[in-house]
Amino acid sequence: MNTSTLLTWSEKDCERSALWRSDQNLPARVVLADDTLTADAAYRLACEGTGLLWRGDFHNARQLLQAMARRIDKPQKVKRKKADATAPLPGAAFHTHRQAQAQRTRVLSQILIELNGDYGITLRRAPDVKQACAQAFGAANGQSSVISLRALQGVIGAFEWRKNGVEVPALGENLRIHPHYGVFSPVRGEYVGLAAKAPLPAALKEHSVAFDIGVGTGVLSVLLARRGAQQVVATDMAERALVCARDNLQRLGLQNQVQLLQADLFPPGQAALVVCNPPWLPARPTSVLEQAVYDEGSQMLKGFLGGLKAHLSEGGEGWLILSDLAEHLGLRSREALQGWIADAGLQVLGRLDVKPEHGKAQDVSDPLHAARAAEVTSLWRLGAID
Repeated sequence: MNTSTLLTWSEKDCERSALWRSDQNLPARVVLADDTLTADAAYRLACEGTGLLWRGDFHNARQLLQAMARRIDKPQKVKRKKADATAPLPGAAFHTHRQAQAQRTRVLSQILIELNGDYGITLRRAPDVKQACAQAFGAANGQSSVISLRALQGVIGAFEWRKNGVEVPALGENLRIHPHYGVFSPVRGEYVGLAAKAPLPAALKEHSVAFDIGVGTGVLSVLLARRGAQQVVATDMAERALVCARDNLQRLGLQNQVQLLQADLFPPGQAALVVCNPPWLPARPTSVLEQAVYDEGSQMLKGFLGGLKAHLSEGGEGWLILSDLAEHLGLRSREALQGWIADAGLQVLGRLDVKPEHGKAQDVSDPLHAARAAEVTSLWRLGAID
């Protein structure tokens, strides 16, 4: 979130300003809003890019947000057009969906909440979000800030995720991972299950070092340590991810077995096992959290494959954990992936597949249902070509 930009507005004949806590651009203008504002008027203003700084009852703001969401999600009547013989562009459905998602986010992010210098909210029936905000943004510094109600709900949700944790069956013994704000939660556990089932390379017995590229919550580092890697070196560029991973490792008593480094992809040296679960879709992320899902131009995927051979010890393996959703959406071909593997001097030693069981795969109303229903998540076992 951008905390160097100031949002300004007029109130009681005075100009006021506060830190802008949002991944979204500043609103075109800001007006004060309260319980007298109708949902239709709010929706119209939000579509125009007007920020609605809320001065009414907090629960009424939540209801207004829900009413705006119903308006934007209402099925639109589409005029029938004559059949077009032109073949659809690759990924056209996905890009249309992304544009609709981005517009939805922009509109629903226009209801704004002011946070006092201690993260308190001076609105009727407002919840106490001080602890949740402190976990998300750091200790309060006495400066007021403005956040969208939608983003604030995400902060509150992340606080609950962090407090309660997420059970990951593949780790065994009912172990839980505690995601932090801005770090993607391992709610889709099928990829962890693949890493739990894949046969460990024999080289790990002689050179018991594993790398975890893009550590996130630390879930794969935990798995590798529990599977017997004596030393795991885990990297990530995001400070939030490193803090989150450190917290989870300490909770599980594995902090001495896993070394965390802030690095772009690989740490120095070689390992008998190098694991990477890169973002699965080649598209531009629009928020910090989306960086775990979208990898513009497949940069991280290509970087991992291109540098893997140099970081494998003799007889070592690289495990690439990747969904084929991009292939079903027309965003990347299987031939392209296999070409990148070959160009990097690598060979496929084996592959484990699993069908995801998340809710969207069964949601026929999802615009991308056909692709999601066909999706397969794979663990590619890669070795160096001599």
